[in-house]
Amino acid sequence: MRRTTLWTPTLAWVAAVVGALMLAVAAPSEKTVMGRLPTLAAQRLGQPGQVPADRMLALVGFSRTQRSEINSWIRGLGLCEEGESIAWVKMPVITDPGDDQARKAVEQRLLDTHGPRQGARLVPVFTDRDNFVRETGLSGRDHASVLVLDRDGQVLAKAEGQFDPDRASALRQTLLASDTKPLPASSAIR
Repeated sequence: MRRTTLWTPTLAWVAAVVGALMLAVAAPSEKTVMGRLPTLAAQRLGQPGQVPADRMLALVGFSRTQRSEINSWIRGLGLCEEGESIAWVKMPVITDPGDDQARKAVEQRLLDTHGPRQGARLVPVFTDRDNFVRETGLSGRDHASVLVLDRDGQVLAKAEGQFDPDRASALRQTLLASDTKPLPASSAIR
């Protein structure tokens, strides 16, 4: 026969309260964060456009075969239309070749392919692709992804694959929501 003492239920209750308090302190209170851009080397190609807004849309691709998925989001959201107020960039994720000369050669090929006008919207990311997927909370590299990022590189919303009106609506709502913290003067992407 097993004997319980008065302390067993009391210790279980105290452990539950301590666990709940730890979760309350650790949980984000202002916004839900789904991932974060890893620290990486990235720069906008071509002439810089306007300073990105508090939140921006990043169209992330891992291979050329994903261009149609990225273009479906550009068309579906009307990103190239006059008067569109969404701040957005194309973000090809490229395995880091390891030196500046090789990176510059890749950047030049991207500029030659996209031209100077679209080059201003290109932000190639040279990094470990698997680490990028893990840090941003993506499911993998099989499809293009659309991320809503804040200025700190936190992923606030995401979608993968072809354009979908319902997912686009959710992304747009997250983009248009505003934070109460002041905007820093720098617009660098991490």
